[in-house]
Amino acid sequence: MIGMFATYVDPSARESVSAVLDSTFLSEGVKVRAFEDALTQKFDIPRPIALNSGSTALELALELAGIAPGDEVITSPQTFIATGIAILRQGAVPVFADIEYDTGNIDPDSVQKKITPKTKAILPIHWGGYPCDMDRLSAIAKGHGLKVIEDAAHALGASYHGKSIGAISDFTCFSFQAIKHVTTGDGGAVCCLSAADEQEGMKKRWFGIDRAHSPMSILGEREYDLKDPGFKFHMNDYAAALGLANLKNLDERMKRRRMISSKYREAFKNVYGITLWRQEEHCMSANWLFGFHVERREDFIRAMASRGITASVVHLRIDANSCFGGIRKDLPVQDRFNNTQIHIPLHDMLSDDEVGQIIDSVTAGW
Repeated sequence: MIGMFATYVDPSARESVSAVLDSTFLSEGVKVRAFEDALTQKFDIPRPIALNSGSTALELALELAGIAPGDEVITSPQTFIATGIAILRQGAVPVFADIEYDTGNIDPDSVQKKITPKTKAILPIHWGGYPCDMDRLSAIAKGHGLKVIEDAAHALGASYHGKSIGAISDFTCFSFQAIKHVTTGDGGAVCCLSAADEQEGMKKRWFGIDRAHSPMSILGEREYDLKDPGFKFHMNDYAAALGLANLKNLDERMKRRRMISSKYREAFKNVYGITLWRQEEHCMSANWLFGFHVERREDFIRAMASRGITASVVHLRIDANSCFGGIRKDLPVQDRFNNTQIHIPLHDMLSDDEVGQIIDSVTAGW
């Protein structure tokens, strides 16, 4: 069975991680800083703060944005539940806007309608790695004095009008979980446009202690006076060593993903029962997922399984969960999207024969 995802580990990772283990310095150190520097250089993104998961990246970004209990954060229901949970953990209220049927991304028109005096931030998700309409979202946020926190868990390496995702909004959150483009085993990062936010984030990720300005005393403990408590969100050096190794040939692997995606789009553009999603020149997708709309979805899934191909929705709408209050009645496009969206395997470890098998299986019908 050809799976939806594959975990890529560079051959050099064993040596890199072993060197860290042999050093016995396993916590946050020089490798974490090297990984942060590499992210900046590789993706042209500012001030990444390396963390232990994409979920904690969202939590830290919300904290840095000043989101407090009772505040409202407008987000998309088309995401993994971690996005909404991060908002709840701040004591804030996730307000779900509708989405675009032909991308799965949040609809700026719906966002505009959801704003209230309690709204403090907009949290868009780049579904499958395809960038949201950041021009309109940024303009809405600026007009209402709101922060923008991008959930870019799928979008490492994506760009919008030539600008890297991660370099556009107040905060951008990435994931380095096992099946993402670059894995650190588990991990994440939040990018900050503001140097002040970066400085605060560096403190907050390690209990609130400013490690750079809290020297060790003769007694063997750091000298500090904690004013605002933080978290234990930092990345460790052996995770960072794995991430550094996995960055080495990323350009080729991303090129492979783009090529497979292009082959799919060409092969499926006239297939009856399939509606391909929008793709615009100014939006360069990270191609984490290849999704489309399909008629008779369960028949499609069964047909693909019978031919050795996995097909999956990946995630259905999260607002259906009781912790978020249950399905909204004012999200008609999300209703449609939820009923017809599907994804097929797209990862850089697919062989040419497997890509051909997937194309043949889809074009054979269901």
